[in-house]
Amino acid sequence: MWPASIRTLLYFLCLTKKDERIYPENFTRILDRLLDGYDNRLRPGFGGVCLAVANVSLSLQEYTMDVFFRQTWVDRRLMYEGPIEILRLNNLMVTKVWTPDTFFRNGKKSVAHNMTAPNKLFRIMKNGTILYTMRLTISAQCPMKLVNFPMDGHACPLKFGSYAYPKTEIIYTWTKGPQHSVEVPPESSSLVQYDLIGQTVSSETIKSITGEYVVMTVYFHLKRKMGYFMIQTYIPCIMTVILSQVSFWINKESVPARTVFGITTVLTMTTLSISARHSLPKVSYATAMDWFIAVCFAFVFSALIDAPRRSRPSLELKQTPCSQPTTAGMGGTSKIDKYARILFPVSFGAFNMVYWVVYLSKDTMVATGG
Repeated sequence: MWPASIRTLLYFLCLTKKDERIYPENFTRILDRLLDGYDNRLRPGFGGVCLAVANVSLSLQEYTMDVFFRQTWVDRRLMYEGPIEILRLNNLMVTKVWTPDTFFRNGKKSVAHNMTAPNKLFRIMKNGTILYTMRLTISAQCPMKLVNFPMDGHACPLKFGSYAYPKTEIIYTWTKGPQHSVEVPPESSSLVQYDLIGQTVSSETIKSITGEYVVMTVYFHLKRKMGYFMIQTYIPCIMTVILSQVSFWINKESVPARTVFGITTVLTMTTLSISARHSLPKVSYATAMDWFIAVCFAFVFSALIDAPRRSRPSLELKQTPCSQPTTAGMGGTSKIDKYARILFPVSFGAFNMVYWVVYLSKDTMVATGG
């Protein structure tokens, strides 16, 4: 009794259609017939060019993607008759037929994978439909507005179209429709600093001096993760402001302790501000994090400049009998201390409430061109 795998193999080898067996000679005869008189310099007739991008595995590092780029079009010159429904060919056949001159308009660098062989798939159907798939690593431009950083979101585009053929020659369409032409595996939806919350597609016609061209665009909607910035910046800033308010509870006679405490918190805020800017490009406008750090710095600095005012001794001269000497008294707690103990925490808490409610409820997704 033969194993099931051998029986299955023999079954496919013995498949017949119209009493014609599938032999290697049939493949050769069909290919020779297809390429006889074929000129790969000429585009196909009006069959339309359909394009689909599938299995986009996006790993964001300055917007670098690993994609399987799939294109489908109809070349009626490659229609054939025979027992074979689909011709599954290797990448060498690609150079012998016409292929679209698709390029990425906002791409900075594109690399085709060639290990251990060129990662390309080429198939021809009996009706002349051609499926051409390749694996690419693409670095594309995604200009970002960082006004809402780090609560920001971005719609990073990937634009592609024909380099030389205007829309009178080639029209690109989404093969599976706008909703299903771009697929992202679940394991690729969560990146180091971003979450991929979805993708949308669009098409447009642009004009240039050489004609009008169809441009297809995929927008990858990315939302930045807050965890890193909460740990590295926000929580340390909040803790520093809280520590700066401890000086209001120190006896006003302890001038060196209050001064050292205030200067230390100011230097800490300065260090946090500088380190927070290291993770940002050199933009000329203030981000949401900059505003938060600035307000925290204002609270800390206010606590520092209030310390000398509270440390001045209040000299109280009283008229006393001659038998009693005149004394200079210093109270342990001033009125400024009492007010500051309540005003500073309440003000800082109100600021935090307004800040987080405004930015977390705000739609920070920014559509970017490129």
